[in-house]
Amino acid sequence: MDALQMKKNVARLAIQHVDDGMTLGMGTGSTSKEFMILLAEKIANGLHVQVVPSSRDTENFCKKNGILLRSIEDVSSIDLSVDGFDEIDSRLRLIKGYGGALLREKIIANASSRVIVIGDESKRVDFLGRGMLPIEVDSFGMQATISALAELASCLGLKEDFRLRRNGSELFVSDGGHHIVDAFFGFIPDPQLLSEELSNIPGVMEHGLFIDMVDCAIIGMSNGECLVLEK
Repeated sequence: MDALQMKKNVARLAIQHVDDGMTLGMGTGSTSKEFMILLAEKIANGLHVQVVPSSRDTENFCKKNGILLRSIEDVSSIDLSVDGFDEIDSRLRLIKGYGGALLREKIIANASSRVIVIGDESKRVDFLGRGMLPIEVDSFGMQATISALAELASCLGLKEDFRLRRNGSELFVSDGGHHIVDAFFGFIPDPQLLSEELSNIPGVMEHGLFIDMVDCAIIGMSNGECLVLEK
């Protein structure tokens, strides 16, 4: 079974958690898009929900498909957020942000009563750090921030491999106006510690480690089944 079908399978299971009248937080990326396609179909058939988008891409999809949008400033609470992930371990700790929306995705997840993440089995890891860890940084003093990241990596025994994300010939700019440093730390033995230390560095706006934020993960398997992991 290919990755697209696995994404469709997890989206189909996740949509069952949506009830009429909910305020939903909506993630960014290809798996989230499969969920939004199903959500738009449900809305066309009479479901009433409103969505707080995590990115301009998600906002544009909702506008084109008849999904009612709300700003996070205009809602008192978010009942459920649904989002994808880039890596997940057995303790439901995530790396997110390959799509560049990690700051807003984390704000929405933190404001949600319940968080469900969806993805395919290729994203499962024994230890976080198989790929890159996106770190959103302010443009002011960016080289000083990267130097601080390198010093932290050295102190924690992690690899010092940092790459500024680009969009063609230009530096990538997030919806919040920041740049992204993709950190290739290698195996991360203590994600909680790294998360805390990254947040203490001036210039780091947010990072892609999502620790103790997920209530349920739905993972599509190549045999057609879905693995459901609960906190």
